[in-house]
Amino acid sequence: MKFTVKAVLFDLDGTLIDSAPDLGAAADKMRTDRGLHSLPLSDYRPYAGAGARGMLGVAFGMTPDHPEFAARREEFFQNYEQRMLVSTHAFPGVPQLIGDLVDLGLAWGVVTNKSMRFAGPLTREMPLFSTSATVVGGDSTPHAKPHPAPLLEAARQLGMAPADCLYVGDDERDIVAGRAAGMATVAATYGYLGQRSDWLAWGADAQIDAPLGLLALIRLATSPKN
Repeated sequence: MKFTVKAVLFDLDGTLIDSAPDLGAAADKMRTDRGLHSLPLSDYRPYAGAGARGMLGVAFGMTPDHPEFAARREEFFQNYEQRMLVSTHAFPGVPQLIGDLVDLGLAWGVVTNKSMRFAGPLTREMPLFSTSATVVGGDSTPHAKPHPAPLLEAARQLGMAPADCLYVGDDERDIVAGRAAGMATVAATYGYLGQRSDWLAWGADAQIDAPLGLLALIRLATSPKN
């Protein structure tokens, strides 16, 4: 595999950061507030990438067509706002990965389906994102992933051609969006969905099972001898 890399774009939850503990706690508080027993984090973790829809599905078996879904979603959002940086942390290896990308002179940024209501404060408060050149949220463009619009907007903000950008994510929607945007794509199978999903069917250009695997992949793909 050979591709050009001038910038690396990442999904957020499940790719750069493990936010499952805070997402799960926000939903679980809704259960305990109603006198229901607490559920373990292991129940919530696989669905953390789906945000409120995933968390409410685990906590209450509730789908978006439920008449109370909108109200409970806002309750979940308020709970999450109050604790979204309590237990959230970068995956092991991510800080070194970001530092090495900067040392290589590569621009990097975030494209997430998380709304800017949360993605903005979170990325401003976590030191990890101090060198990020762009943060595009799920409501930054008229369409969220798997539509390519957010990725194309990130490339525009970076002043890069989409073909010069690499997109890394742990969800099939990430790979679909990246391919539609004309970017090389990498499936992060250490994330929330990768290990339990058929990531081979996603159509990614490559796969990594740990964040630092991306550096070796970039060096290999951009080597003049490749």
